[in-house]
Amino acid sequence: MQTSLGGQEQPPNPLTDNNTFRKLTRTYRYWVDKSVPHIWSRWLALLGLIVLYGIRIDPDMEGPTLPSKGNEEFRPFVRRLPEFKFWYNCMKAILIGTTMTLFPIFDIPVFWPILLLYWLVLLFITMRRQIRHMIKYRYIPFSTGKKRYKGSGSGAAKRPAK
Repeated sequence: MQTSLGGQEQPPNPLTDNNTFRKLTRTYRYWVDKSVPHIWSRWLALLGLIVLYGIRIDPDMEGPTLPSKGNEEFRPFVRRLPEFKFWYNCMKAILIGTTMTLFPIFDIPVFWPILLLYWLVLLFITMRRQIRHMIKYRYIPFSTGKKRYKGSGSGAAKRPAK
């Protein structure tokens, strides 16, 4: 038992008790490690959490979607993030986001331009290494069309004037 300043004994707090925290951490790691070989089950669980998260979101808050073109050239990135780590981070993000929607304290009004600026800063900070790598190796993920070379008359034959 813990003793307070007044000399009265208080029951131990389970959140600050080191043994309880270790036991919870060990149990959590056990179940995460057991899920490693079950790829389809993990991804179906993630899909289920995304659906539940989508149900929690207010339909009035849906905004416009980003435009996309079907005729763009495919230029893949080389993946350096293992599938399990990607799944694991997605699961954590969805669970934290869903949990936060349950409490009104996290329902904070945000001025959208500030939120957009914040998102752009985070994007730049996290993508800085990838952007440097792309610039170093002259990788351009988009194109402005076919290159045109200026030749010395190697084009179409000249027509005789009539």
